[in-house]
Amino acid sequence: MPEIDRRQFIAAGAGALAAATVLRAVPAGAAPFGSADTTIPAPPNFPPGIPLYQQRYQNWSKEIVLDAIWTCSPVTPEDVVRLANWSHQNDYRIRPRGAMHGWTPLTIVNGESVARTVLVDTMVHLNGVSVDAGNSTVWAGAGASLEAILQQLEDHGLGWVSVPAPGVLSIAGALAVDAHGAAVPAVGEVPVAGTTYGSLSNLVTSLTAVVWNGSEYALRTFDRSEPEITPLLTHLGRTFLTSVTLQAGVNPRMRCESFTDIGWRELFAPPGAPGRTFESYLDRTGRVEAIWYPFTEKPWLKVWSVCPQKPPTAREVYGPYNYAFSDNLPEIASDLIGQLTAGNTFIAPAFGQVFYGTTVAGLAVTASNDLWGWAKDLQFYIKPSTLLLTEGGGAVVTSRANVAQVIHDFTEWFSARVSYYQSVGQFPINGPVEIRCCGMDDSADVLVESAGPPTISAMRPRPDHPEWDTAVWLNVLGVPGTPGMFAFYREMEQWMRGHYSGASATFRPEWSKGWAFSTELPYKDAGVIETTLPNTYREGVAADENWDTARAVYNSLDPHRIYSNTLIDQLLP
Repeated sequence: MPEIDRRQFIAAGAGALAAATVLRAVPAGAAPFGSADTTIPAPPNFPPGIPLYQQRYQNWSKEIVLDAIWTCSPVTPEDVVRLANWSHQNDYRIRPRGAMHGWTPLTIVNGESVARTVLVDTMVHLNGVSVDAGNSTVWAGAGASLEAILQQLEDHGLGWVSVPAPGVLSIAGALAVDAHGAAVPAVGEVPVAGTTYGSLSNLVTSLTAVVWNGSEYALRTFDRSEPEITPLLTHLGRTFLTSVTLQAGVNPRMRCESFTDIGWRELFAPPGAPGRTFESYLDRTGRVEAIWYPFTEKPWLKVWSVCPQKPPTAREVYGPYNYAFSDNLPEIASDLIGQLTAGNTFIAPAFGQVFYGTTVAGLAVTASNDLWGWAKDLQFYIKPSTLLLTEGGGAVVTSRANVAQVIHDFTEWFSARVSYYQSVGQFPINGPVEIRCCGMDDSADVLVESAGPPTISAMRPRPDHPEWDTAVWLNVLGVPGTPGMFAFYREMEQWMRGHYSGASATFRPEWSKGWAFSTELPYKDAGVIETTLPNTYREGVAADENWDTARAVYNSLDPHRIYSNTLIDQLLP
């Protein structure tokens, strides 16, 4: 037997080690490239050394599901550069993939061919976090989760005043859709330096993306002072971030009180009404959310407040996700969902009552009516095991003085329409109404030199209406597959866009959720996608910093449209 050349042996060993490393990097349940378990043609000439595997994809509400799509997990930002140039050279598209906690088909569009698409999972390796406590900033890889980032910030005495409820979100995914929390300044509250009441996008001080440099795709860092950064702060998946640096402020202790004994007409009363109103709690603490289950009289109201010392009645918590009853459905609720998806929509009133009863009992049994702890432990409360519903709605941008009127008008309209449909034996809606408020992407919140707010954020201020300082988020949820649900969402969307207009307010989409509804499906109204939504970001803003200039930046930084899909092609041609 011939003696093996030493260099051949070393090379073979290195190859085996690399192969083993790639195999170890493949997630459980995935079929690695080259495996007999793969069922779809592999992408040609794929860059070596980057783990590639066939994997299932599904979004949050399970309305977009693929049994198999090629997915990879780059280890370094330079791997993303290689992927981008490979994609350009081989006529492929690459779509960044985070936690898949979203409704909008910004990653994958139902029904479109994915034969020449590769998903890029950023959360496996591009997930580093590093805090610069001296400058009160945090650097994070694109796939770092919000929970991981805020834990690191908390360990250094820092935090954010307003964050989304799901901690599982990747930071790049959250920025792509201008993710936000539920906070405005309470009356008399002095904002904490380094924080913002608007979107997370407004916290960015710099970011690094893989963009076209005239001859190839390459890494480029954008500072907040550069004009080209503003469209990238909220980009709808039209670019690929590899890392981001965000500012932060002093981390507070907070309290969260829950109330389930206030009638909806009292809570959602018009401005200046007496009693326990949404407006009164907002003035008092600045941090309020109402969850109003269908066909019930009393919403679940959460009221957060900055609270340095633990109140005697509060239970101290030491981690997030403190509403176990909302993450684990009782058997009767699961049975009712099965009935709803089978077309028995008439049980919707019973469904609402079960959820209200579960909430009241769950809060009592777990002693969760009054909680106290570090901010993130009260701000994160939605887990992947929470009931998976679809959503329609959006943001009403208005003045703080008009918030109560906005909410009052919507809830009266909603109640009347649901009652009408019930009177004719139809139940198109079976999930709760969610109502929250947050601030705008105020340039004054940014501690470094800034070129301006995120261009196409729903929380972008309107210079022609400086009094519009608040975004009121109005969303209605439902069980996927409910007959008539999308037609209801279309009616609601059209009413909101018409009602909240003129001198008092404007209506904008919540990018991560449902919009542009037809009577059958979301994201199908071509007039809304191609004209109405773009006009929303032309009205009241400078012509040199609007929807069209954002689109020009995206096309300049990705002229080959490797970061796109068919919906994005329609929305941002």
